[in-house]
Amino acid sequence: MAIPVIDFSQLSGEERAKTMAQIANGCEEWGFFQLVNHGIPEELLERVKRVCNEFYKLEREENFNKSTPMKLLNESNGEKAENVDWEDAINLHDDNEWPNNTPGFKETMVEYRAEVKKLAEKVMEVMDENLGLPKGYIKSTFNSGNNENSKAYFGTKVSHYPPCPQPELVNGLRAHTDAGGVILLFQDDAVGGLQILKGGDWVDVQPLPNAIVINTGDQIEVLSNGKYKSVWHRVLAIPDGNRRSIASFYNPSLAATIAPAPQLVEQAGSYPKFVFGDYMSVYAEQKFLPKEPRFQAVKIM
Repeated sequence: MAIPVIDFSQLSGEERAKTMAQIANGCEEWGFFQLVNHGIPEELLERVKRVCNEFYKLEREENFNKSTPMKLLNESNGEKAENVDWEDAINLHDDNEWPNNTPGFKETMVEYRAEVKKLAEKVMEVMDENLGLPKGYIKSTFNSGNNENSKAYFGTKVSHYPPCPQPELVNGLRAHTDAGGVILLFQDDAVGGLQILKGGDWVDVQPLPNAIVINTGDQIEVLSNGKYKSVWHRVLAIPDGNRRSIASFYNPSLAATIAPAPQLVEQAGSYPKFVFGDYMSVYAEQKFLPKEPRFQAVKIM
């Protein structure tokens, strides 16, 4: 069983209908799929790999070797460390301070984020069309709200999962669904470890050079009234190789109101209507727990 791989360039050719159907299937049956020929220049992707690898070596590796996961593993006495992840991560968005000690890192990541954000908006337009929604529906919903903070959030998490001497005793990243909207992952070409839960089995998301992995978050599940599902996924700790993972999140603004699209509601009550900021407050406490109680909790709020 393999995650669907879709040639995104075919959307503008004679294979458009087939490609739209493949993306619909990826959203409905998998919640994850990989895009090739997605329009982000290969030269840029190669630079992203290089600067992120250099960034970890220069600015992160030494601290990870003194980190809580390393300490807990060294003191585990053979017992699994359940509430920690074997992950080094930083978040990049428009309003925070970025690392500046790695040559070319900031310039390259600014350029990459602009390209991957454009791709996210194209993917959302495909979802609009496949769901029978007006063009731009998802984007406009995510950019809604009653204050100056009504702009959708676009953040990028740069993660590394270093070689783990005892991978059976720690999680790379604990199983969870993503809270937000559409996630675009540029994962390691060679080092695996990402898995999704499908039909009760964990399935590898196979490394594919310069592909972009797409997955749908909890808000797309609500907006689609359950037609698209957010999917449980995890990262395994591994003994060999330093896995690089660059995940970009196109999420609603905290002020956005999220509810099933009226065009998709045959009967009310399946999913609640809520403000995304309230959902994030619940998610922060329940990220690694079943998602259905999160929907119920926010409904009460």
